[in-house]
Amino acid sequence: MQRLIAENFLLIDGSKTYPSYRVRGGQRVEARVPEEGISPEEIAVPVLFEDEYVLVVDKPAGLVVHPGAGNPSGTLVNALLNRGIEGGDDPLRPGVVHRLDRDTSGLMVLAKGEPAYSSLVGMMSARRISRVYRAIVEGEGLPRKGTIDSPVGRDPDNPTRMAAGVGKPAVTQFEVLAAAAEHTMLRVRLETGRTHQIRVHLSAIGYPVYADPLYGNPVPGHRLWLHAEQLSFEHPVSREALEFHSEIPEDLQDSATALDGSLALW
Repeated sequence: MQRLIAENFLLIDGSKTYPSYRVRGGQRVEARVPEEGISPEEIAVPVLFEDEYVLVVDKPAGLVVHPGAGNPSGTLVNALLNRGIEGGDDPLRPGVVHRLDRDTSGLMVLAKGEPAYSSLVGMMSARRISRVYRAIVEGEGLPRKGTIDSPVGRDPDNPTRMAAGVGKPAVTQFEVLAAAAEHTMLRVRLETGRTHQIRVHLSAIGYPVYADPLYGNPVPGHRLWLHAEQLSFEHPVSREALEFHSEIPEDLQDSATALDGSLALW
């Protein structure tokens, strides 16, 4: 039931809800049971590394990671089913160790079996998987380096959003790479992996990610300026150190150039 709520299959008066929400008299509760099982689909996804245990991909922007309400198909999971992704208790998220938002591009690792999945999830919890992002935020004046240490959880006033100051511990580190008149380019490193963590943390300190429609200001014709550019971890079986890099996509490069030429140097 919690998964159905999280995936928006259970609605209150037509709106998203959360597990601890208390219903009131007269409200309409609508529950839809999703079809069990998912099918492979021909969707192009760049694969950077693959063996019998793990798969590392460079997720394009606009691609949802796994099926859910409003996205029963056409997801990253559908694209990779034929490559053997597997692991975990959720049949809609086989092998999914961590996620990226729909409009966030970049690197992800998925498991191809329960042993690799359990090992990778354990490494993620122990903060032994390094994930580095590139972001452009609104505003200037940030210190050269900083750490945002604030819990992140479901916004008690709006179940469609996350909020800082509530929920589970979350730590985000950032480093300024370049600053323009009204925008700043950052390298961001996650120590934890809460939903929307980077977006929530940066917005909470007054520097929302550029073109963020949920925690900042939407910009017509531009997507969220956030890209997972580096991923490194120890192979769950061979223990080999693996490191991957993803180039900044062309649309984000064009967006940075349009904002300020100095940001495009990075």
